[in-house]
Amino acid sequence: MSEHRRKLPQSQEGGRAAARRGQSGSSSGRRAPRGATGSPSGLYGVSAQESESYDPGGEERPYGGRAEARRAAQRSTGGSRRRAAEPPRGGRRGAPPGPGRGRGRSAPPAKKRFIDYPRAGKYGAARWIPSWKLVTGLFIGFIGSLVGIAGVGYAMVSVPDVALSATAQNNVYYWANGDEMVATGGETNRQEVNLAQIPKAMQYAVISQENKTFYTDSGIDPKGIARAVFNMARGGNTQGGSTITQQYVKNARLDDQSQTISRKFKEIFISIKVGATVSKDDIMAGYLNSAYYGRNAYGIQAAARAYFDKDSDDLNPGECAFLAAMLKGSTYFDPAGAQAYDSAATPEANQKRALRQMQDTLDKMVEYGHLDPTERAKYTTLPNWKNPRSNSDLKGQIGYLVDLARAYLVNNDIVSADKLQRGGYSIYTTFDKKKVDELEKAIIKVRKAKIKPEQRPDTDKYVQFGGASVDPKTGAIKAIYGGEDATKHFTNNADATGAQVGSTFKTFVLAAAMKWGVRDPDLGESQAQDERTVVNAKSLFSGKNNLKIQNYDGTVWKDKDDKEWLQENDGKESYGSPPSYKIDLREAMQNSVNSAFVQLGMDVGLDKVKEAAIDAGLRPNSLTGTSFPSFSIGISDPSALRMAGAYATFAASGKQNDPYSVQRVTSKDGPVFTHKLDTKEAFEPKVADNVTDVLQTVVEKGTGTNAQLPGRQVAGKTGTTDGNKSAWFVGYTPQLSTAISMFRMDDNEKNKNRQFLEMYGTGGEAKIHGASFPAEIWHDYMAQALKGLPAEDFPKPEPIGEIVNEDPSPTPTPTPSESESATESPSPTPTLTTQSPSPTSSETCRFFGCDDSGGTSDGGTDGGVSDTPTATSTEENGNNGNGNGGLFGGSTG
Repeated sequence: MSEHRRKLPQSQEGGRAAARRGQSGSSSGRRAPRGATGSPSGLYGVSAQESESYDPGGEERPYGGRAEARRAAQRSTGGSRRRAAEPPRGGRRGAPPGPGRGRGRSAPPAKKRFIDYPRAGKYGAARWIPSWKLVTGLFIGFIGSLVGIAGVGYAMVSVPDVALSATAQNNVYYWANGDEMVATGGETNRQEVNLAQIPKAMQYAVISQENKTFYTDSGIDPKGIARAVFNMARGGNTQGGSTITQQYVKNARLDDQSQTISRKFKEIFISIKVGATVSKDDIMAGYLNSAYYGRNAYGIQAAARAYFDKDSDDLNPGECAFLAAMLKGSTYFDPAGAQAYDSAATPEANQKRALRQMQDTLDKMVEYGHLDPTERAKYTTLPNWKNPRSNSDLKGQIGYLVDLARAYLVNNDIVSADKLQRGGYSIYTTFDKKKVDELEKAIIKVRKAKIKPEQRPDTDKYVQFGGASVDPKTGAIKAIYGGEDATKHFTNNADATGAQVGSTFKTFVLAAAMKWGVRDPDLGESQAQDERTVVNAKSLFSGKNNLKIQNYDGTVWKDKDDKEWLQENDGKESYGSPPSYKIDLREAMQNSVNSAFVQLGMDVGLDKVKEAAIDAGLRPNSLTGTSFPSFSIGISDPSALRMAGAYATFAASGKQNDPYSVQRVTSKDGPVFTHKLDTKEAFEPKVADNVTDVLQTVVEKGTGTNAQLPGRQVAGKTGTTDGNKSAWFVGYTPQLSTAISMFRMDDNEKNKNRQFLEMYGTGGEAKIHGASFPAEIWHDYMAQALKGLPAEDFPKPEPIGEIVNEDPSPTPTPTPSESESATESPSPTPTLTTQSPSPTSSETCRFFGCDDSGGTSDGGTDGGVSDTPTATSTEENGNNGNGNGGLFGGSTG
């Protein structure tokens, strides 16, 4: 508003006078107070600028004279700072600037920081985005720190002495009484050789497969290390990323084998220093002499002996590539298999893996120029490898015992396989030397007297025995028989073999009936599960031959093809008087009557039969065909160890302990493991004791009379399978439970078509039964094993259950045939009803993988179990592996 006022006229003189007055005022350094200068602003209310341009003389001075003077003064004295604080020219104090005013003015500069973060002078998200200078600086600082740490680590680490860590120690195994059994481990199977004794092909094999830059790298692989460290940091697989130098350092120069980041860094620093101070030839020789090749072989010389029985300098390129594959992990590449450590490591699977890895190594050797293609073409199959035992101290049964103890430690996560291989442990087993020797003697006695493979190769060749003995009170394994010699036959027959157990399985059917009872046929499925009647040994079931098997509710059981099941008995004989043919369960067990136990299993429920078997101690994966009638008469294939342990549960009045082979383990650092009992009550005492009472009848006057021990109470059961392919006797006293198996099978590891063979005519006998050689062996062994121990009686059983299917009139029982009174007679195969067509050979073999000879079972055994079902012949295909529609039954008594 003041800018548009008319300025009062000023005279020239007034202007000059004003100038003089300004000069006078500035020279005096004093300024008159407002209103004392004669300015009309104080009188007329005009603004300061108007008063400055007013001259009393009435003349107007040149425009801007005083303003120019003021600006000049401000430029000379830093007046810009004052101008910033004053109101805009022509405006009022405190008035906001108008458009365009205040341009060119900036805030005072901010105080600088060493790290500008959050960033000054930035607003919003930009304030939190670091500058490129900051990022670059931090990265350089981080790299510098790593270099510094690496330098300090490299300077501080020292290269360990090879001799202090490369020599593996023995593991010492002890008998149950504390005597030393055998010392075996790394030290006795290591022999270092010079690089000149190691073929170039072996050196190039490991270089081509594991570290192709071996001769040019510094000893480490940065990319591989980064990958390994990342995996360890996130808790993943800690392996990988190692060069040959690093593996050599790990094997030969580091006692600490833990998979941790700190140990990995230590390995890296030592590897760098070794790579800088040790020649490549020495590293290669050290690696090949310290690496583990499996079969307890440390170093290339021991490996050459273990696999090929030759010295290392005699290895050909194919054998070298084979041994390079073993360095990947012998458990999965040893062609002999390693099922004691992993069920997937079968001989067949391992041979395929080993051949594939061997061929890959040879191809890489050609690719990298280490092997001539013509020479490589000679090695397209696995070399002629030898059996996996070279330690003569492991001959006889010792090797089986050591394998069993080692498998127990590894499978139960007590000591790892890697730590066992390095040795240094004292392993105190449960094995009783006297009992082991007596069991072996009893089997050798029968083999020498009866089995003549030279005279009867068609019937006596490939005969095998297995056995196991368990303490009922603890589950401690006292003895096993794994085969003729652990250095010649290296499948442990005391462990799983695939031999079906036959009628020895009927014991679990009886236990289920006494524990849970049979279902009420008048009730529906869900209600019948709760409404049950516990049976006793006087309960009556049909002993009729060709019995039509029914469901618990009285309907006829049919398979998926709508075929009925007719169960045949041993010798096609019916027991009991017509028309009901009822006999009690004691007599049915005594004479191993198939029809009675198959129907009993259906009335109880096969799920309960399975549960009883598992409760007693059998493993679920050994039970086959659990939804088919024949399940009750033994188509499953538990091991001798598990059968002895399961029967031990009844000997201990229902208390179950898993079989175990190691009592305690110690090392130089002190105790490592001590076994603790974990006893469970599988059955009430009255159930277990009543089962034992019935099994005593089998030995006293049934199929198991050959197992009688004068002066001692014995309970047991015989078993034989279809085709006469396996025979068993499992029995016990209060102090010891023992299972004996017999079968024929060519189990040569190179035979890809292994199968059980018939035993008709074996040992000069028309047929082999559980009551013959197995019961005889059981008797001879138990007589010596219990020698010197006081005789103990079984507990008297309490009354249990009710008489199911009781008939008001007594049921006479036929006299068993002459052959049945002393031995078992295999019963024929159940047949189809007349309405059902007979199956063809292809229908039968669809489930068992039998040969193309055609035909079905000849009905020569007690209901008959067919060949051992394969993994695909169980419920997965809707069949239990025993034939179509009841074609085959279970077992002989």
